[in-house]
Amino acid sequence: MDKCPYVLDRSGSDLHGENRNLRARGPVTRVELHGGYTAWSVTGFEEAKQLLVDPRIAKNTKDNWPEYQAGRVPQNWELFTWVAMDNMQTRDGAEHDRLRKLVAKAFTNRQVAKSRPIIERIVHRLLDDLATVPADEVVDIKGRFFYPLSTILVCDLLGIKEEDQAAMLQGAQVNAKTDNTAEESEANLHQWHEALGRLVETKRREPGDDLTTIIIKATEDDEAPLTDEEVVGSVHLLIGGGTETTANVLCHTVVDLLTHPDQLAAILAGEASWEAAWDEEVRKDGAVGSMPFRCALEDIEIGGVTIAKGDLVLINYLAAGRDPAKYGDTADEFDITREDKSSLGFGYGRHRCLGPALATMEALIALPALFERFPDLKLAVPATELKPAPTFIFNGFAEVPLLLKG
Repeated sequence: MDKCPYVLDRSGSDLHGENRNLRARGPVTRVELHGGYTAWSVTGFEEAKQLLVDPRIAKNTKDNWPEYQAGRVPQNWELFTWVAMDNMQTRDGAEHDRLRKLVAKAFTNRQVAKSRPIIERIVHRLLDDLATVPADEVVDIKGRFFYPLSTILVCDLLGIKEEDQAAMLQGAQVNAKTDNTAEESEANLHQWHEALGRLVETKRREPGDDLTTIIIKATEDDEAPLTDEEVVGSVHLLIGGGTETTANVLCHTVVDLLTHPDQLAAILAGEASWEAAWDEEVRKDGAVGSMPFRCALEDIEIGGVTIAKGDLVLINYLAAGRDPAKYGDTADEFDITREDKSSLGFGYGRHRCLGPALATMEALIALPALFERFPDLKLAVPATELKPAPTFIFNGFAEVPLLLKG
């Protein structure tokens, strides 16, 4: 087998096709990132699950990746933010737990339950807006419904004023792309950091009943004080992790239901559940493609290869969700009756996403409401013509054009 690194397509033009090529090389294979840096792509479900809890691998790439430590990673590297940002996703052990414990306050069962009426109001307001669209007009359901739903909710949780939201969301949108130029990436790094810094300064002067204020107050906690960079990094993580991600899985769910009318009919007839569709979509087309970064703290033997100390590791969640070794020959298919819908779609281990309950609530409110309001909903183009978003980090469509009315 060719041992040269497989160069990842930075445009994310065919993630599933690329994952099939990677899987053919083994469950753990060497890849090249833009900039010439190399990493290991983990496509196997069991191998990914093992590494997600392996103490020999760290999320703190900044302190453990030799290239970064040697000063050979410039700030204009297109993936620099994924290494340099300070938040719980770039920390390990007690440092991670300290930051996670704080942010987790927003995702308790009680707090999530409080979000239900907020989500319902946002959903119905957005659907009322869509109802004004003429019958023959094509609508991008991502841009007009699912993305606004996620962003309005996250901004509400963080206490971001409407006039400040565009700057915050622009940073997240650019950061999600992996086809940026070096100049675009560096400019976005500074723009987003400044916008988040202004939010923190505002909340210090004008505290509110929101998560940003809670995080800021933790800087005064003698037991677990946060630095200003940790405050900014934590807000950055919540914006990036709660907007594009949920919207993408919701879009995939709609596309799969519209292209599998028998399964949609079963749900509408009460013979299957919306939750079954959501869980199957999280498996088949989860929000995350390959999430940067992890770094080996020592040599690790896995999947027939040796990941050397200091090597970068990409957990390929999307590939793991379609691993035939886990899900059989139908791994690529959407099937809400599938017995095993368990997946790594929300992560695994101590770094598991905090937001599954909130994302699931969004889905179980938004999906039935959409199909109830627009029972004649249909794709405006064949599903095969839907264009992917330009990224290998996230898994989503650039847009999803629909006709709302028959």
